[in-house]
Amino acid sequence: MPVLSDPVRARSLIRANLEKPSVLLRSRMPNIKVFSGTSHPDLAQRIVDRLGIDLGKVVTKKFSNLETCVEIGESVRGEDVYIVQSGSGEVNDNLMELLIMINACKIASASRVTAVIPCFPYARQDKKDKSRAPISAKLVANMLSVAGADHIITMDLHASQIQGFFDIPVDNLYAEPAVLKWIKENIVEWRNSIIVSPDAGGAKRVTSIADRLNVEFALIHKERKKANEVAAMVLVGDVKDRVAILVDDMADTCGTICHAAEKLLEAGATKVYAILTHGIFSGPAISRINNACFEAVVVTNTIPQEQHMKDCPRIQCIDVSMMFAEAVRRTHNGESVSYLFSNVPY
Repeated sequence: MPVLSDPVRARSLIRANLEKPSVLLRSRMPNIKVFSGTSHPDLAQRIVDRLGIDLGKVVTKKFSNLETCVEIGESVRGEDVYIVQSGSGEVNDNLMELLIMINACKIASASRVTAVIPCFPYARQDKKDKSRAPISAKLVANMLSVAGADHIITMDLHASQIQGFFDIPVDNLYAEPAVLKWIKENIVEWRNSIIVSPDAGGAKRVTSIADRLNVEFALIHKERKKANEVAAMVLVGDVKDRVAILVDDMADTCGTICHAAEKLLEAGATKVYAILTHGIFSGPAISRINNACFEAVVVTNTIPQEQHMKDCPRIQCIDVSMMFAEAVRRTHNGESVSYLFSNVPY
């Protein structure tokens, strides 16, 4: 130990090693590859533009019997692969395409495969709410793991417990920081607002936003007779002479939020906004929003919204691609992602 006996020499050696970049570590760090499925190519393009790289080459086609065929157009051996595919549109086809892409990369010797799923498919089927009901979200989790996914990045899961369905790491990002930013920039009277949850299940999400804005919150208790059909609604809280901001994680047929908006106006709210992370807008959703009394219905681009915005001028979109891009960059570099839980990257 002759070197350590001289403290000045030891310090200078340590300093030199810290300042000199490790060639060994740099050579081991795999290159990053980002591929896009067919569900949301626009979001994938925004992510790679933000990262300053090119989108990976992949060809997706269907055989005449509608089987999905995926061909990865470049080598992924030893690479850190990210596959962007949202659970929207043709949900079953898109899920199958994602599973095939994960498996294709895994058996082509990718070092790690991360599925970036902005809107998690089957997230609403997360528990046995009646006899013989399936827990389809758990089944999807099993399928992703068996296909070869090593890591999942998603946003605003319908129930946070879905993370526990996986035995692999799951990063559940929150749209909340982007929502807070939108509220402060676009609603002039936000200090005289009240944040409203259209159901009891979203109370935690709403209280978190209300605390950060330092405003009050209310919730609407609803009783469903069957799925996508609301029976009765009861408002808990005082919205009189205030701007009501409805916040939910997703809107499908929009029956709930349209009923809730009517209830809020009856209770004396001056204006009603709706802010939703995943705007699915299936069936009669667009016509319901057009006929409803919203100032604006704000959604994120976890699901493609171009056509919805053309059909309904009230729909506005918050871009969350920078949050996914930053999550990908931090995951690739082995950095903490928790900064994104309360901040929007610039």
